[in-house]
Amino acid sequence: MRTDSRLSRMLHVLLHMARHDRPYTSEQIAGMLQTNAVVVRRTMAGLRAHGYVQSVTGQGGGWTIACDLNKTTLLDIHRAVGGRHIFAIGLDNDNPSCAVERVVNSAVADALDRAERLLIGSLGEITLAELAEQFYAICRAELKQ
Repeated sequence: MRTDSRLSRMLHVLLHMARHDRPYTSEQIAGMLQTNAVVVRRTMAGLRAHGYVQSVTGQGGGWTIACDLNKTTLLDIHRAVGGRHIFAIGLDNDNPSCAVERVVNSAVADALDRAERLLIGSLGEITLAELAEQFYAICRAELKQ
């Protein structure tokens, strides 16, 4: 099953942007993520629409972070990159008149709802500032070695 890595990939980009106060071109970000610049522009456009990044065209232009790291959560970024579903598990509705299928679907749907509420709650509690501080701490520790 293919996973949706847009959240982790964009968090990666945003933390680099926060650390290095300079614009990143779509091509530079694409190289960082080993993807196509068109994919980067499409994803970054969602972040820009929500005010988390801004872009400047022309020489010396590119993408820069535009949000307050202390107020921006992982859930904010998840929503901005178009994350619709937290889990890829689905229900089988081939035979809705089957009692077994209805019982199974009910149990699975309930478990998914509880798990999604828990995960969304957790993502909403973690800010970009917290991730940035953890990243900076690792960088400082590696420099001391």
